[in-house]
Amino acid sequence: MSGICTRCIDGCTGNCEVFKASFRSRELIYPGPFGEITAGGDKDYPIDYSHLNIQGYALGAEGLPPGVVGGPDTALFPAVSTQTEYGWDLRVKMKVPVFTGALGSTEIARKNWEHFAVGAALSGITLVCGENVCGIDPRLELDSNGKVTSAPDMDRRMEVYRRYHHGFGEILVQMNVEDTRLGVAEYVSRKHGLDTIELKWGQGAKSIGGEIKVNTLERALELQKRGYIITPDPRDPVVQQAFQEGAFKEFERHSRLGFIDEQGFYAEVERLRGLGFKRITLKTGAYSLRELAMAIKWGSRARIDLLTVDGAPGGTGMSPWPMMEEWGMPSLYLHSAAYEFAKKLADRGERPPDMAFAGGFSSEDGVFKALALGAPFVKAVCMGRALMIPGMVGKNIAQWLQDGKLPNTVGQFGSTPEEIFVCYEDVKEMVGGDEMKSIPLGAVGVYSYVEKLKVGLQQLMAGSRSFSVPAISRRHLMSLTEECARVTGIPYLMDAYREEAMAILES
Repeated sequence: MSGICTRCIDGCTGNCEVFKASFRSRELIYPGPFGEITAGGDKDYPIDYSHLNIQGYALGAEGLPPGVVGGPDTALFPAVSTQTEYGWDLRVKMKVPVFTGALGSTEIARKNWEHFAVGAALSGITLVCGENVCGIDPRLELDSNGKVTSAPDMDRRMEVYRRYHHGFGEILVQMNVEDTRLGVAEYVSRKHGLDTIELKWGQGAKSIGGEIKVNTLERALELQKRGYIITPDPRDPVVQQAFQEGAFKEFERHSRLGFIDEQGFYAEVERLRGLGFKRITLKTGAYSLRELAMAIKWGSRARIDLLTVDGAPGGTGMSPWPMMEEWGMPSLYLHSAAYEFAKKLADRGERPPDMAFAGGFSSEDGVFKALALGAPFVKAVCMGRALMIPGMVGKNIAQWLQDGKLPNTVGQFGSTPEEIFVCYEDVKEMVGGDEMKSIPLGAVGVYSYVEKLKVGLQQLMAGSRSFSVPAISRRHLMSLTEECARVTGIPYLMDAYREEAMAILES
């Protein structure tokens, strides 16, 4: 439990956590190298989504198009519709019930944006532009009141997605305390006519605001002047000397903790609607059941369009390791409570907001389980690292092809993009031969991954005889342990469908 060797010998040359922290101090709190990795917690919780299995049936077909009768010639898995939609009044349709996590101010999001954004647009899914994008833009321009008048990096992000958007999904921007103070909502509404804005209470990877690292004193001072928390304090002469001597090479930029209250939340939602936003969404993290109840109840009263509930341990571009591992409500527990709370409102005649679940999902079976566990309130699954990795893989394949250093893991499938990417021709058909030259291979990677999720989900849905997303229900799951059944309310597998079974046997 301590993480320390049972026999720590004086003179050991390392390299345990305590050893390295003895001279690198606070650097050990964060995953690194910053800007080059995505990181996620790996704590083994008592129960998780692997403790649920999906039911399969030998008869039935729910969710087929009107007038279509289920049978061997109609209930075909390629005919399964994976389309979903969310929103209180003005709905957003997506081709697949997944969307990206918040891709914000981390370096890995900035430098890979074209790959992520184009891939999401082509796939017909929503892309979340995360917090602090304007605030860290080196070319940011502010007016005399400290409000954004020009944010070239935000402009670039909007334009890249919209260039390939074709009616499914949307791009939305997330706001934290600093974004609100800088007038980011006003800027993206005025400059880009954005339809949707997202308020952020938190995420599953950490219980404090977002962090990045900056590697120059000038940049640290600039961001501090913009209102960010910078550690260590770049104004301190001792810190400046230590930086110049090379004792440390990066400053940390932190966002402030948010503070919520009910009336303030309603007022902010109305303020944003007054700016012209058609949809308001909310992202909350792995806080206590109290905050979860606030998000669902207040979200219902404010008629928000989507509530994303992000469980621990979460993934990140840069969050403290101890928070990822030891903080917050794990996904399955949090999501089970979210369903319970939403159902309580629905049973009272109140409409809960549409929900999305997040927190460690990466495959179609996880998507199915999340949709089923939260049915009928959950419309989609938010994926962070899982939708970033294909973009980075595709980008690297392009570089390896250019350098003539294609690894065998890729080269065994061919030596050209057309041979390597199964979905290359599909993308080319969508955009046209000439435009294909402008499509980054990372975008083809994202499209390929989403297509895999779609087909895999179609197969699982067909097996549970659910031929559209609304047909997925909690009855299509079973708990593998009695503890999982107690937490989730999903029947233990030896109890699920037992009454129906006994009725057959006794008939």
